[in-house]
This record gives sequence, C-alpha cells and structure tokens, in this order.
Amino acid sequence: MKYFKLLFKLLKLFIIIIILSSIGCFIYVKTSPKIIINSANNIVLYDKDNNSFFKGSESKEWVDLNNISDYLIKATINTEDKNFYRHFGFDFLRIGKALYTNIINKNNQQGASTITQQYAKNLFLDFDKTWKRKWDEMWYTMRIEANYSKDEILEGYLNTINYGHGKYGVENASKYYFGKSAKELDLAEATILASIPKAPSNYSPFIDYDTCKKRQLLILNNLVKNNIITEEDKDKAYDEEIKLVGKENEDVLSSINYYQDAVLDELKSISTVPSNYSKINGLKIYTTLDYNAQSILEKNIKESFPSESTLEVASVIMNPNTGGIIALIGGRDYNKSTFNRATDSKRQVGSTMKPYLYYAALENGFTASSQFTSEPTSFPLENNKVYTPKNYNEKYGNKPISMATAIAYSENIYAVKTHMFLGYDSLINVAKRVGIKEKLDSVASLPLGTNEINIINMTAGYAAFANTGYKIKPHFITKVVDGNGNTLYKYSEEKELVLNPSLVFILNNILTATYDPLYIDYNYPTAISLSGKLNHKYALKSGTTSGDNWNIGFNKDLVCSVWVGYDNNNELVKSDYKYAQNIWSKTVEELEKDKENTWYKKPSNVVGLLVEPITGKVSLDKNKNTKLIYFLKGTEPQDTDPTFDEINAKSKES
Repeated sequence: MKYFKLLFKLLKLFIIIIILSSIGCFIYVKTSPKIIINSANNIVLYDKDNNSFFKGSESKEWVDLNNISDYLIKATINTEDKNFYRHFGFDFLRIGKALYTNIINKNNQQGASTITQQYAKNLFLDFDKTWKRKWDEMWYTMRIEANYSKDEILEGYLNTINYGHGKYGVENASKYYFGKSAKELDLAEATILASIPKAPSNYSPFIDYDTCKKRQLLILNNLVKNNIITEEDKDKAYDEEIKLVGKENEDVLSSINYYQDAVLDELKSISTVPSNYSKINGLKIYTTLDYNAQSILEKNIKESFPSESTLEVASVIMNPNTGGIIALIGGRDYNKSTFNRATDSKRQVGSTMKPYLYYAALENGFTASSQFTSEPTSFPLENNKVYTPKNYNEKYGNKPISMATAIAYSENIYAVKTHMFLGYDSLINVAKRVGIKEKLDSVASLPLGTNEINIINMTAGYAAFANTGYKIKPHFITKVVDGNGNTLYKYSEEKELVLNPSLVFILNNILTATYDPLYIDYNYPTAISLSGKLNHKYALKSGTTSGDNWNIGFNKDLVCSVWVGYDNNNELVKSDYKYAQNIWSKTVEELEKDKENTWYKKPSNVVGLLVEPITGKVSLDKNKNTKLIYFLKGTEPQDTDPTFDEINAKSKES
C-alpha cells in the first residue's frame, strides 16, 4: 500500500513538473523576440563587381498561400506532416512510431520531423546532427508555433524549401521545372514537385526520373488514402506526360549552381558567421566570381562534347595573385548531376605533377640543359622489385636530352630518373610547400601523377608558379555582411614566399616548350596542336592517365585547370584526350583577347643563352635551330657537362 502511495505522489510530482515546464516554455517562447520567418534562406551572393547572381528566397519570389496550387499544398501536408494543423510543432505519436520502427529495423531511417521542425531547420546554416543543433531546433520550432498561424508557417515553409538545382521556394522551382507559376500546377506536376524536397539529389526528375515517379506514386496513394483524390484522379495524374522545362532565365548560367554550392560550403567553415539565420536576418556574401569568365568557361564546355558522350569535366580558373577562384564548373550538366567534381573529387593528376619535380631539380642544381638519356629503363627498387615505366607511345630518343625537352615531350623516363636522382622527398617537399594537401606516396611513380589530388589544390599549387613563388589560399568569399549591415567576415590575404622567384622564372619559360615547334624531333611537344593558335604566351602542362586527362596553364593574370574523365573510372579512348586541351585553350584566349601579351620580367641574376633545343648544349652552328633558354648566372651549360646517367654510373662504380 505504501508503495502505491509513493508511486502516486511521484506521478503527481511528475505531472506538476510537466505542467510548470510547459507554462515556463510557453512564457519563454511568447516573450522571446519574434523570429522574422520570411528571412529564412535569405542569402544573396554577389560577384566581384557586386552584381547578385543568387538570391535564395528573397521576397520577390515569395508567394502567398492562395497563389500556390491547392494540389501542391495538400500533397505536401499529406506527405510531410498530415497532422500539421493539429499539433503544436511536434507530432509525438509519429515520433513514437518512428522510434519503434527504427528499433525494430535496427536503423535510423524513419524520420518524424514536422513541417514546422523542417522550417526551423531552414533557419540554420549548419545541418550537422549535434545535440546543440537539435536543442536549438526545438526552441525555434516552439517560437515559430507560438508567434505564427499555421497558414503563415506553411507559407514560409513552401517559400524556403530546397527543391534542388539551386531552386529554393515553390515559385522558383515551379518556373524552373515546368515554366509556370506555382498557382498553375496541375495534380501531376504538383505531386512531382512535392516528391523532390525529401532528397533533391535523388528525386529530381532531371537526375533520376524513374525514382521521382516512384515517389510521386507514393504521394498520390497518400492522397487517395486520405480521400483527397480518387483512384481515377491518381491514375490519370500518374500517366500524364510531364513536360519538364529545366531552363534558367536567359541571363542565368546553369553552371553557376556549382559555384554557388562551393561558396555555401566555404561559408560553413567561417567561424564568425552565426550558425542560424534568426540572429543575422539574412546574409550578403561577396565572392571572387568573374561572371564573364564563368560564362566563357560554360560556353566552351558545352560546345566541346558530343551530346551522347558520358565524359565529365571539372574546371577551375583562379587569380594566382590572390587565390580568388573566379570561375568554377563541377560537371557538364547540373541538372543531371549536382556532384561537384571541382570541390569534392580527387583524381590521378598524371604528368601535371612534373613541374613540382622540375622545380625541385632546379633547386638542387639542375638547369634547363641538364641531361638524362631517353631510353627504355628499368629501375631497381627495394625488396628486389623493379619499376619499368614507359614513355607515351613508347617513343625514346635513345640519346641524351635536356630537361626542357623532357618537359616538352612529358618524358616519363627522364622524370623518374630525376626523381630517383634527387630522392623521393624533394618532390614531396615542393608539392607541400605550394599547397598540395593530399598525402603523397614516397614511390618511384610519384612524378607520373599516380596520386589522386583535388583540382582546386592543383590549381593553387600552379598559382605559386604563376605569381613567381608565393603560396596562396584558394577561396571564394571576400566578405560576409548580415541583414543589418554588420560585416561578419572579411577575407585577409594570405601569401607566403615559398619558392625562389628566379628559379620559378626559369621553370615558367621551360613550360612554354610544350607547344613550341622548335622541339619537334624524334617526338612532338604534347600541345603542339596549339602552336599558332595561341596569341598570348602561357606556361602549360598536360597530364594523362588511363582514366584522366588534365591541362593546367597560366600567365601572370590567371591559372586555368581542366580535367576530363569518366565518373566510373572507365578508360579514356584516343579521341577523349582532345577535350581538356580545347576547353583550356579557347577559354584562356577568350579571357586574354583584349589584354596585352605580357610575360614575366627577367630577374637580374638570370641570363639568357641560345642553345640547341633538344640537347640543351650551347649552339655553335648558326644554321641549326636555336632556342633562348634561361639560367642562373654561373650555371650556363658547358661542352664538358656530363649527362646525369654518367654521374650515376660513376657513383655506382665507386
């Protein structure tokens, strides 16, 4: 009996605590400052000229509830939160059911968020699943419910939800997918649109039409189950031929979504920007985007590939003096794939790794004329292993060649000999100094680009050559201002001199050999097809693996990198290797067409000398081709200079 009395008292105490807590919570949310809900996702992105290129859910696209198709409203409620008009922000029965289902199935796939909770999430920049974020979400849900009517909450939700492809809000999405206002959507269109927000990258009809149709059928069945439509209505809507538009306004670039996604990812890493919108009343984000450069890059990519090709592309254009990324494309078609290959993928870089090696060589006493013999070679490694690389198309000079010639032909034998001669750490050290973040393997094949590296990191690495020796920080955002005019963040330039400017000058000039006809001999320079097509001077290096093709080139003003390959790592065929070079050359030439053809100023401790291009020996015969090559004073080539193979041989003999 005493036990039951104690239990009864504890129950009464628990109920009193619950009542008092509820009263306290109600007073708190009622007296808290009212959240301005139509500022959710109110982010505006600006390019370098302060012109906006993304406006989130600004008020001009905000539509009243009575200007949204009733089909879409009912499809959304019956799919996302059928008890929306009967709860105070939390559906406890649904939460209990979800918990039970997840426990039984031993997973965490069943969700129970209400429309109000999802709307509260839209007030956050950071969607990490932390307890603090969950706690904040609970309070914002209660504050929204306490201060706004259900219709106002639903209206706000529909005007801020992500419908994929960079389209926030039902009006933006309706115009994008169907070319009409949200008010004009029929049942079929409304249920297609309602299918997307659960997972835009999976359910977009442009990405996976069949999966979208399956979810549409689920939504239609829910409407039948809740007596909103008839079976006949369902069948008619499901069988209706959907006419998808998928077009931006004429003045909007489709590729801008890749750049926008990259900006918003960087925004998450800025600690001075609050984690939720309610405290900042929207954001103005100023970026390094050059809209003209983005437009040119998009055009050249679109014009390069046959429509039936499944090749993919990533490209980055960077200001080498600041690290600002002025253009970026993460794929051929954002409608078909939102995966950003420029920011989120790593690929084998092939011979674009070699300039880091050759800078290390210059730093260790090599010159542009230093010779190794071009011939089939096997390299003994540890544990009695042997490494036998091959030149592309197995072309060998079977004679000593200069470093400049090795760069022109992208000689693998010369590169590995240099790598082995210097020691593995030399290349790794230079790559790390200029900003390559990925772990690099201490292996003989490293200069041939067997490691996978992100294209932004590679572009930043080449920027150190383009700006004559400074490591820079690649970035998109220059300034962030809140809706009240307060500056929350301003980019502070980060530059560190990590390379010798005189050696960089020498290397940059050698890298023009890749398209120089003076180097035609037993082989052709790798970019010889560009000879006569380039009206400006660039340093250029290509990189090729079985599944990757790169072109990275630069001058004082820009660094442009282009990667082409298959997402599934299929091998490239011969015709696939032309695209990266074509995109690169057309893009840089269009960007530079109205600019003076300027080049780097020769440092005072550097001298130019006419040499025979292939051997690098001082030219004594005026009737032969000669090439002006640069050297540090005192390191000019001599007739008595041995090839490095001979040095190796003597070292082994001793």
